[in-house]
Amino acid sequence: MSRLGKILLTPVWIAQLLTGAKSFLDNPLLGSIGLNQRGLHERRVRLAAALCNWRRRRLARHVRPEWREAFDRDGFVAIPDIVPSQDFSALREAILSFAAPAREMRQGDAITRRIAIDGQMLQAIPALRQLLNRPDIVALLHYVASFRTTPLHYVQTIVSHVDGNEPDPQEALHADTFHSSLKSWLFLNPVSVEEGPFTYVRGSHRFTPERLAWERERSLADPTKIDRLSARGSPRVSSEGLAAMKLAKPEALAVPANTLVVADTAGFHARGAAYRSGERVEIWSYARRNPFLPWLGGDLLSLPGIAERRVGWLWSLRDRLEARIGQPWKPVGTRTPTDTR
Repeated sequence: MSRLGKILLTPVWIAQLLTGAKSFLDNPLLGSIGLNQRGLHERRVRLAAALCNWRRRRLARHVRPEWREAFDRDGFVAIPDIVPSQDFSALREAILSFAAPAREMRQGDAITRRIAIDGQMLQAIPALRQLLNRPDIVALLHYVASFRTTPLHYVQTIVSHVDGNEPDPQEALHADTFHSSLKSWLFLNPVSVEEGPFTYVRGSHRFTPERLAWERERSLADPTKIDRLSARGSPRVSSEGLAAMKLAKPEALAVPANTLVVADTAGFHARGAAYRSGERVEIWSYARRNPFLPWLGGDLLSLPGIAERRVGWLWSLRDRLEARIGQPWKPVGTRTPTDTR
């Protein structure tokens, strides 16, 4: 980058320090060994964790106690039979037979397909709208996200062991970023140990002194000499790293259909290794806001009439900027979640 370019971008890089920006490669301030020796990264982690805990305390009373206690202890909560059993089969069938524009991304030997849960799908499947608006589920999602925000919702299909020699990078144990964020999975089919289940290190969502020391140590590595995903802010962790943080071994969550798993993905997690070809279908939800915001709400994109349009807007925006920032999610036409064309 030219000297002039660096001068022009410096105000942007400085402003990003108080956002969720996480890439040590894209922002030379974040990746500066000198600044991180002085505590830049560690202080961002500490401040984000403190604000998250403060927001969660204000949201806690709305969450079922047993769900809140499980999440606080483990960093995730797994809830079987989240949909009444007499209603689940009809809901599952309606979702699996719904055809809509789909996008796919290939990583290693796995293909992930997503269909946006948008206004059209919610109108066609009223039971799905009712489920996503259920007060106890909404309260749990808000608590884990630490914000009153509506997640992005998709029907997601993961096809494992597609032809290819490269491993699926999602099978490596990692944290999504340096601060708490929400992901959830409502599994429409059972997931066995052999089929790449969600895997999590219990308690790894807490920013203990040992986790903070690990965060500081990783911030002092040359970002050009470590794996690219870690340098871009989604750090991979080794078994030695887990031991240094006094954390347990990762646990694969084999679950029956109709199980909702909600997790803080600042904790170490992975898509478990799949030992046979298969297809995992789920309602997948995601929320990540600026971790340095002190308030709970104020998310205009969560307003009804806007929230269900966001996925389409994001895909379109990324399409327009593909030449500059890339677009891994390729349109594959109208599909159902289980369409294998």
